[in-house]
Amino acid sequence: MDWIIKKYKDLTINELYQILALRARVFVVEQHCIYNDLDDQDQSAVHIFKQGNNKVEAYLRILPEHFRFPEYSIGRVVVDRESRKNGFGREIMHEAINYLVNTTGAEKIRISAQSYLEKFYRNLGFEPDSEEYLEDGIPHIEMIYNKKDRELPRP
Repeated sequence: MDWIIKKYKDLTINELYQILALRARVFVVEQHCIYNDLDDQDQSAVHIFKQGNNKVEAYLRILPEHFRFPEYSIGRVVVDRESRKNGFGREIMHEAINYLVNTTGAEKIRISAQSYLEKFYRNLGFEPDSEEYLEDGIPHIEMIYNKKDRELPRP
C-alpha cells in the first residue's frame, strides 16, 4: 500500500486509533518512557503513514512553521517492530521531506531526533544543530535539513 497523507480532521477514527496505538507501543511501552503523547499538537499536524497487516506500520507527523520551531518540523517518527527491516523509516522520511519541499515550499526542516539515530538522519541530509539534551528522559539532538544544500531524497 502507498503512503497516506492526511490532515487531522481527515483521519478516520480507526486510523487515529491505529496511529495512537503504534505510538504507545513504541514510545511508551517499548522505550519504557512515561510521557504524555497526547500533546495537543496532532490537531495542527499533517500525518503520513502506511497501513498493512491490519495496523499502521509506519507513521510520522509534520508540524507547521512557527508551531514548535520556526521551521516546519517532523516528529513522532515510528515504525512498528515487525516492520523495521522493510526500510519504512527511510521511505517515510523521504515522503515527508518531499511533501514539505514540493507542497509547502519549505527551505528548512527541523527535527528533534533521539541521539542514537543521529547517523540515520545524517544519511537523510539532516545536520546537527544543537548540543545533546534530554527530552522525556531520552537523549536528543536538534537537526536541520537545508534544501539548498542538497538534492531531494529518493525512496
